[in-house]
Amino acid sequence: MLQDDATAQAAAASGVAGQTWLGHARATLVLGLPLIGVQLAQVTMNVTDTIMVGWLGAGELAATVLATQAFFLFFIFGSGFAHAAVPLAATAEGQGDPRGVRRSIRMSLWVLMLYGAVTMVPLALVGPILLALGQEPEISRLAAAYMALGQWSMFPALAILSLRAYLTVVNRAYLMLSVIVAGALANAGFNYVFIFGHLGAPALGIVGAALATVLANLTMAGLLIGYTLAAPALARYELYARFWRPDWPAFLEVVRLGLPISATIIAEVGLFATSSIMMGWLGTIPLAAHGIALQIAAISFMVPLGLASAATVRVGLAAGRGDRVALGRAGTVVILISGSIAFLAAMLFWLVPERLVGLFLDQANENAADVLETAVPLLLVAAVFQLADALQAVGAGVLRGMKDTRVPMIMALISYWLVGMPVAYLLAFPAGVGAPGIWWGLASGLAVAAVMLNWRYVRRERYGLAPE
Repeated sequence: MLQDDATAQAAAASGVAGQTWLGHARATLVLGLPLIGVQLAQVTMNVTDTIMVGWLGAGELAATVLATQAFFLFFIFGSGFAHAAVPLAATAEGQGDPRGVRRSIRMSLWVLMLYGAVTMVPLALVGPILLALGQEPEISRLAAAYMALGQWSMFPALAILSLRAYLTVVNRAYLMLSVIVAGALANAGFNYVFIFGHLGAPALGIVGAALATVLANLTMAGLLIGYTLAAPALARYELYARFWRPDWPAFLEVVRLGLPISATIIAEVGLFATSSIMMGWLGTIPLAAHGIALQIAAISFMVPLGLASAATVRVGLAAGRGDRVALGRAGTVVILISGSIAFLAAMLFWLVPERLVGLFLDQANENAADVLETAVPLLLVAAVFQLADALQAVGAGVLRGMKDTRVPMIMALISYWLVGMPVAYLLAFPAGVGAPGIWWGLASGLAVAAVMLNWRYVRRERYGLAPE
């Protein structure tokens, strides 16, 4: 009886039981808006780095693009283990089981810290790796200098992901937003001081940007650990009680669910990282333009990405309650909202591409005009794939809420590496389209993934994904 009461209270708090379509839309936005804010604040750190390093010159910008892409490749693979904790913890929360929430989040922290230690070796070798991939020696040297310091932000950054999953599931997403905003502001301040040598600090150039990233991530991780330790409302979860004790069943469950998620994410991110390598083959100017266009597209993508996180939580809560109707409505609503917002973003890319790109350039720089001319066509292509990118993100998020990760992984590998990458290479080089050809390849891979993932969600009953 007590378990039934706890389950009912969790269902009421989550807002998934007995809702109309409008009620689901409202609840999705209540949860999703802070998560969108978190994503936007997070990407603001990268945008700030790109803008400030861009003021140093095209070479420094190109090196930072390669270094941050390499870091992101490892970081985002690890994020799969934090994403795995979301449906596990959300299902437990939907069942009124705080112990289940604690087990999932705690073991995700274990997995992430162990993974972070493994990444230190390849990140330390980023310079030789870039040289082996055909990048210019000076650009590779600058990228290696950035990474020598920047790699140490991996540990706090991964911890932030796990604690974000925790706070989202227990309905504290707004707190997460406050912390990330504080971190973004701190990062901007640290960049100002250490890149250009203000307030008596040495001018460290792109190494200063790496130092700023490390300090900002440590700040955010510290704030989150402090809050989750001290907040009375979270005391019942006892997240840090006997933290050193392993819970191997929960650990293995995080790994089992997280590996396919990581592979799915890395399939997409690897597509974009490889596109940066191919852009480097075209020269420094195309690579710098590519970095700017990616940052603009990433800002827009944070909206559906935040909504996808909300979808995972809400679908997971409904699955924990065994509510098939709520599960269907929660997923459908987020797909419709995300698609509508992506369409509006695409229109903005089409109407004012020059102004958007110009925000990232110092017009006094001798390369600014060339970078602008190269970046605008890329942004026009980005407008085309905004809708596909949004739909594949929320499609994956909805399926993740049902703990469906293996088949989406296969779909992602097919879409991005058997469609997107070959199309990008063939258009850019044999067909002679150049930089825009690479971006058309990205668009084709995203479109195929969007269709496949959302079709699987629509046919969820047939595939046995809906609760009994």
